[in-house]
Amino acid sequence: MRLFAVTIDCSDPGQLASFYRQLLGGSIASTNDTFVALTVDAGLRLDFQRVEGFARPTWPTAEVPTQMHLDFVVSDLDKAERRATALGAWKADYQPGHNRFRVLIDPEGHPFCLATSAASAIQ
Repeated sequence: MRLFAVTIDCSDPGQLASFYRQLLGGSIASTNDTFVALTVDAGLRLDFQRVEGFARPTWPTAEVPTQMHLDFVVSDLDKAERRATALGAWKADYQPGHNRFRVLIDPEGHPFCLATSAASAIQ
C-alpha cells in the first residue's frame, strides 16, 4: 500500500490547482468542472475537488476547522514566503514556529507550512 493522492476541498479547483502548480511545479493530470488532479513529486498527486457551500478554514480559531494542512520543506524561509505570497498566499497572523517554520494561507483559506529541513526532522 502507498499514498498516491491527497484531496483538498475547495470552491474553485482550477484556481487552487493553478496556485499549487506554480508553487510546487508538476503537471495537471486530470481536470473537469469539479475536480483537478495535480501530479507533483514522484507520482504523488494533490487533488482539488469543488464542494458546494465550501467554507474557508478559520485557522487558528477553528470556528471552521482546518481539517488538514500541507507542510513543505524549503531551503530559505524568506525566499519561499515571498514566492508563495507573490502567487496569492498570505502569511498567517499567528506564527507558532518562530524561525523553524512559517504558516501561510492559500487562496482558498487552507493553512500550509514552510519549514526548514531541521524543523521537518522528526525528533
